[in-house]
Amino acid sequence: MKVSIGIGGAAIASGEAARREAEFARDAEKLGVDVAWSAEGWGTDAVSPIAYLAAITRKIRLGTGIMQLTARTPAMTAMTAMTLSGLTDGRFVLGLGASGPQVVEGLHNTSFRSPVKRMRETLEIMKQAFRGDKLALQGAHYRLPLPGGEGKKMRLAFKPKSIPIYLATVAPRGLELSGEVADGWLGTSFMPESSEAHFKFLRRGAIKRKAGLGAIDLCAGGSVCVSDDLASVIRARKNQMAYTLGAMGSPKTNFYFRAYCRAGFEDDCKEVQSLWLKGNREEASRRVPEEMILRTNFFGNEEMIRNRIKLYRDVGITTLRMDPLGRTYSERLDTLEKAVSWLRDETLKNKESRET
Repeated sequence: MKVSIGIGGAAIASGEAARREAEFARDAEKLGVDVAWSAEGWGTDAVSPIAYLAAITRKIRLGTGIMQLTARTPAMTAMTAMTLSGLTDGRFVLGLGASGPQVVEGLHNTSFRSPVKRMRETLEIMKQAFRGDKLALQGAHYRLPLPGGEGKKMRLAFKPKSIPIYLATVAPRGLELSGEVADGWLGTSFMPESSEAHFKFLRRGAIKRKAGLGAIDLCAGGSVCVSDDLASVIRARKNQMAYTLGAMGSPKTNFYFRAYCRAGFEDDCKEVQSLWLKGNREEASRRVPEEMILRTNFFGNEEMIRNRIKLYRDVGITTLRMDPLGRTYSERLDTLEKAVSWLRDETLKNKESRET
């Protein structure tokens, strides 16, 4: 397995914080981390940090985790990806996601309807661009050239580039699309104990490709905290889970909520969401089952974290995301160093056992 981390988001809200996060990415590179994913929500964008990190790193792959589908036209997404690929000497990975109706319709002046169809059309246009073809599509969401105007078929002013495309999908139809066309999958709301909540849909799409699901880099994971005080660690993360279930989407459309329901926590999810939407946020946080926190993260002592690494490996995850927690920079880095070491050790043990 490879290992990845997340960067960006609220962690780079100020200049000093941004410099620390960039330094952390550079130190992660020294530890052997394979990929750093840059976040994008309703604050910092995913692109700017990649351009900054391109100048101060040499080996680590840099990916958008994710660029929002409707925040840019397909042509601009392709132009941005090809520019970043050049700036990183081919280390760039394009991660795309549909986001949700609250962000898409609240920030980007675009209807959220048919996100899977929009994603498929976007991918078709981008792949034309990456091949060096003229951009042409008459779809439900995008029409190039625009009929009735003065536009013409155009190709981007780049030589053809091979840029891996990873999709962050959670809902069944989106997962099927990832299985069918993506180079990689960025998993969220994922628990190895109930991997079929995602994998059965990924496999359904992967049937349409020759290599099947084995052709896709499956990326998932969570936060890492090495601690013997498990109760305190879990308690500190419950509010984030309650927020995810209650506020990461509208009451009608919350893909994370639905994914956790498919994973076997439907009654818990409904109660937490109901409490959150009624304004009882502290009670909602307390209602989050400890098991949901433990199954989506790497918490505890070395043995516990190693066991979770093996669980992810055994269900087929190929790139493990491990975001280290810590009160200070040095604590985060120390946690990451341990996590990377344990992952490499378990990977080596697994390889040796297969060879004997």
